[in-house]
Amino acid sequence: QVQLVESGGGLVQAGGSLRLSCAASGRTFSSYAMGWFRQAPGKEREFVAAISWSGGSTYYADSVRGRFTISRDNAKNTVYLQMNSLKPEDTAVYYCNSHKDFGLAYRPAEYRYWGQGTQVTVSS
Repeated sequence: QVQLVESGGGLVQAGGSLRLSCAASGRTFSSYAMGWFRQAPGKEREFVAAISWSGGSTYYADSVRGRFTISRDNAKNTVYLQMNSLKPEDTAVYYCNSHKDFGLAYRPAEYRYWGQGTQVTVSS
């Protein structure tokens, strides 16, 4: 089990950028694939991006591909989500989570526990 804390959210105008961070505590971080998810009020949690434990493989939701970039620094136990060209539709609470299997990491149902996330609000 890994404890995760998201940060970096805030208020930004459409077209702006934010960089989210996900800091992990524990000694198993490097063994896990990591995923970013988001949830808007009244909507289900949805997949945003995932990265393999080595950082060699990534996968993105169609809605963010080309605008968002996921990366990780295992030495710092941190995963990042660089968010560019933000749209009002990106407004949500963003969460990170860990998974043993990169091939399943895109599925919100694979995760039982979630942190508080970090709020991203994009104004128009």
